[in-house]
Amino acid sequence: MKQAFPVSLADIEQAARAIEGAVEITPARHSRTLSAIAGADIFLKFENLQFTASFKERGALNKLLSLDADAKKRGVIAMSAGNHAQGVAYHAGRLGIPTTIVMPEGTPFTKIKHTRDFGAQVVIEGAMLSDSYIRAQALAAEHGFTLIHPYDDPLVIAGQGTTALEFLTQMPDLDMLVVPIGGGGLISGMAIAARALKPDIKIYGVEAKLYPAMHNALTGGVLPCAGQTIAEGIAVKDPGTIARGVIAALVSEVLLASEAEIESAIVKLLEIEKTLAEGAGAAALAAVLAHPEIFA
Repeated sequence: MKQAFPVSLADIEQAARAIEGAVEITPARHSRTLSAIAGADIFLKFENLQFTASFKERGALNKLLSLDADAKKRGVIAMSAGNHAQGVAYHAGRLGIPTTIVMPEGTPFTKIKHTRDFGAQVVIEGAMLSDSYIRAQALAAEHGFTLIHPYDDPLVIAGQGTTALEFLTQMPDLDMLVVPIGGGGLISGMAIAARALKPDIKIYGVEAKLYPAMHNALTGGVLPCAGQTIAEGIAVKDPGTIARGVIAALVSEVLLASEAEIESAIVKLLEIEKTLAEGAGAAALAAVLAHPEIFA
């Protein structure tokens, strides 16, 4: 793989060293029952066992640790519908960095409360994340805050990529990764790490069918991005520029999961694995179960 991306395996390995001890090494487990249902060997990476219940901590912390003393003193700002907000707020609070988070109007109340509980000032503005982003940019310019983008930032992507380093250390025989896509930060980092370590590994992305933004960007499609989805964590209309290039080069296909498929996957994870995954996280299992011709 000779392609030059803004993030390298070395950057991801450096991120792993930087965040070591401050984020969980989450369990990876084989699911016998889900494997039997899917007709494929299913391994799950339990990133919902991070302190803030999401992989987003990895990228947020890697970015925060890169800031100089002056930037830390001025503070940081992020826009997020929840998980990135909590990741930034928790680790910034731990590091003594003032934090402002702009959240869209439809953000679940529990995510707003958790973000405030971590010490962040929360501003609710915008019908969509893209509207929140405009407000976050304005506040950053006004107050000198460092903007921590949820996905379109090389340091954030490198942090998210540590998920794949960990997964492949725990399960070296994996031959396929299936990763949810919102803005594309997680799949970008994971794809760069995994394909560098195992050039033959296949990677599939999954979006909610109601928000096929990356699918559109890659295929030239014009499917609408709108509506209420149970996978609000990946309801993104403007996917990352960096991610677009990485996914086009390294990912086999971006699959779309319907609301019914995602809901069914949440229930299966709860009943079978006794783990509560949010819609965004369950989307990967939803796609595997919906496409046995690919994953069998």
